[in-house]
Amino acid sequence: MKKHFRYLVPVLALFILVSTSSFKNDFFEIAKQIEIFTTLFKELNMNYVDETNPAELMDSAIKNMLNELDPYTRFMNEQDVEEFKINNAGEYSGIGARVRSYQDKLLLIEPYKDMPADKAGLKAGDEIIQIGDIKVSDFEDNAAELLKGADGTSVNVVFKRQGKEMTKTISRASVEIDAVPFYKMIDDKTGYIVLTKFNRKASSQTKEAMQALKAQGAEQLILDLRGNPGGLLSEAINVTNLFVEKGELIVTTKSKVKKFNSEYFTKKNPEDLEIPLTVLVDGKSASASEIVSGSLQDLDRAVVVGARSFGKGLVQRPLRLTYGTQLKVTISRYYTPSGRCIQSLDYWNRDDEGNAIRNATFNQFKTRNGRTVEDGGGVLPDVKITAASTNELIDALDENLLIFDFATSYHYNNTIADVSQFKVTDKIFTDFKNFVAQRGFAFQTKTEKVLKDALTEEQSLLGKEVQNSYKEMLSTIEKGKIEALTDYKKEISKKLEDEIIKRYFYREGLYDYYLNNDEAIQVSLELLNNNNEYLKILGE
Repeated sequence: MKKHFRYLVPVLALFILVSTSSFKNDFFEIAKQIEIFTTLFKELNMNYVDETNPAELMDSAIKNMLNELDPYTRFMNEQDVEEFKINNAGEYSGIGARVRSYQDKLLLIEPYKDMPADKAGLKAGDEIIQIGDIKVSDFEDNAAELLKGADGTSVNVVFKRQGKEMTKTISRASVEIDAVPFYKMIDDKTGYIVLTKFNRKASSQTKEAMQALKAQGAEQLILDLRGNPGGLLSEAINVTNLFVEKGELIVTTKSKVKKFNSEYFTKKNPEDLEIPLTVLVDGKSASASEIVSGSLQDLDRAVVVGARSFGKGLVQRPLRLTYGTQLKVTISRYYTPSGRCIQSLDYWNRDDEGNAIRNATFNQFKTRNGRTVEDGGGVLPDVKITAASTNELIDALDENLLIFDFATSYHYNNTIADVSQFKVTDKIFTDFKNFVAQRGFAFQTKTEKVLKDALTEEQSLLGKEVQNSYKEMLSTIEKGKIEALTDYKKEISKKLEDEIIKRYFYREGLYDYYLNNDEAIQVSLELLNNNNEYLKILGE
């Protein structure tokens, strides 16, 4: 029935456009549009030539309607609502692994150390094809939900590993998702804290880590927010509050709806106002991570190190609907203490292909000490680390699982005895390039798209000689993309390093490896050990 969904979308798009713009003043127009849609939906289901599935039609229509807005405004069914609660609470019962839907399968991305999946022998890269009696390819909803269940219950899982089909029985258990999975002293006076998400444990676990490290002699701290996608706004404020005075303005939200215009201040006494601090961010640090890093930067309380953050300056709130469903809707934009909004994509002005436009102009603001910062594109670090940066090419490698799959292959063909000695050598990088060339690279440059469109649309008008020239140019571009990987060898090698090390030593081993081998941490150490330079960057 998917081919028929498009007939519903214009009506729904009209409904949402009219209803949102007229809500305050024209209730009649809202009622009118709802009645039109209700009549249409009823008549369609009663009179369409084939049998329809009303629930499926409505689900698709709603999702297509919301796709016209931003990617964070979405409809959540009962399962989605439960998953949302789990992410915020930080605990659930299941197999203890991160999975991803992939070509009618579930791909196991990462088993958590000593959790049920790990104890059963599952590994990253395993393709789950059946859970109990249900084949993943036949299951229409999110098959990952089948892995969850009551503590102590068992589930049989069929999966493929390196082409071989295997079966394991996994005993489910209670899984706690720590916001701070790792903290440790780097040297005799520098503490390192990894904060991976802003669930309800974020501020309390960060505080506990600070106290433990200070008890071990920490006189300066590195807070790692790299890869942290965000979470609860309240926890972002509480984490910031650990380092700044009570009563400090951290976030302002602005909306067309008056009740969503708010100012958020710190409400607690700080843990430490003086301890020197660097905050690490990268292109996957988003939302709450940007509130923490952006506010600490604006208040000149920390030096931000790494690469430009993601740029999500939109605030969502779940609104309850009927039958246990919810609408997670973007209600406002948030602004850091200096007044900047760091939203990078404009979803309300799109290009010819329907893609959100990236902000091209930046407004300047001043930090408390008078330093210049900009809005419109994430948090720009005070100290930039090239290896931490990303671009469309590198993102495509991630999205197509090429780095992930190469790490899987490497793991089954190589041994690493000592993590401290591991490096991505020239040979490993060359092997990776060959791997990408063999697998094919689903990344299309703008030039490539123009040429392919021209070749498709004008094929009947072009002679063979011109067609062959087009194809030759496309082939050259394809080869050029593989060679372009060398231009970003440093950035790609960092990602390869991270993914490979996790296969052998889990995430804890990766963080241990960082302490002596990560460039952002080493730069932070040098900066923290040079008080004059540290204060100079902060404008003091």
